[in-house]
Amino acid sequence: MAGKLGQLLSDLKEPEALAFVDQALGKGTAAEELLEETKEGMNIVGERFAKGEYFIPDLVFSGEILRGIVQKLEPKLKAGTGKEAKRLGKVVVGTVAGDIHDIGKDLVVFMLDVSGFEVTDLGIDVPAQKFVDAIKETGSTVVGLSGFLTLAFDSMKETVDAIQKAGLRDKVKIMIGGGQIDDQVKSYTGADAFGKDAMEAVKLTKGWIGG
Repeated sequence: MAGKLGQLLSDLKEPEALAFVDQALGKGTAAEELLEETKEGMNIVGERFAKGEYFIPDLVFSGEILRGIVQKLEPKLKAGTGKEAKRLGKVVVGTVAGDIHDIGKDLVVFMLDVSGFEVTDLGIDVPAQKFVDAIKETGSTVVGLSGFLTLAFDSMKETVDAIQKAGLRDKVKIMIGGGQIDDQVKSYTGADAFGKDAMEAVKLTKGWIGG
């Protein structure tokens, strides 16, 4: 059973959730405790989405609430440790070349971040070489390729091929997501796995990196 904050978030009650965070912090509640409740709330959102009780707009809205909560908690989390909390691992995420959809990608970035991963968000319409460069620069071991349009499938394949050509393929796990992606598309692109939503992306990343 989620705590009060988790319930407010999962019920998409934005003003109440943000007000609760302010009140809780004012009373001395640890930011880490509130962050855990936030994760529980997002888990419930994911479950409701999987059951067909919530839809894409609800996921987007929950992401906006999540961002507001994290912005309030971040200063406390950093102050509590004297530095940023230790991250579980590094992930590179971006919408592939030719596609400018970012709703799904942004949700994945939100969820990975709040779940403890260091995320490099490359944005939208990202050329293959930019993914390769980011992997080299960050040392990330997981790559998330997002694409909503069917034309993105070719871009995903080209990106995986570029990572292979750069000699990095055996150093990273690649997940794809968005639109009509299934096992057939996964096989075509050469990715390791596909996720149907942001919750699945977190689950895959945790399976590969741990945490």
